[in-house]
Amino acid sequence: MADDITDTDATSAVIAGPDEHALGEELAELGVPVSRIEGVVSADALETAGIADVDLLVLTDVEEATAIPVAKELNPSVTVVTYSERSLPEFVAAVADLAIDPELLSPVVVAEELSSTGGD
Repeated sequence: MADDITDTDATSAVIAGPDEHALGEELAELGVPVSRIEGVVSADALETAGIADVDLLVLTDVEEATAIPVAKELNPSVTVVTYSERSLPEFVAAVADLAIDPELLSPVVVAEELSSTGGD
């Protein structure tokens, strides 16, 4: 299930996976339109969530890491960030732009940094 993004002028994001640390809420509080993908992060789910028009893909479930190259194919300029305690599989680690461990950086800090990087 995905929610549509309505404002493409600002930095915008797709959160894929469970958002246990409420990063999506922190981004939304900073004015970042957020679309969510619950469940399998397939090409169809990414397209429905608006991946073609967003600045950020935040992946919280590294089990869904195969979605990273798919997202980059659908939107080569999307910044892919993983926000998980677990490491990315080696086959996609080089494709992701940034990997952040929630134990090291709070969602507030991450949201502030991500909200200022996109939407150029």
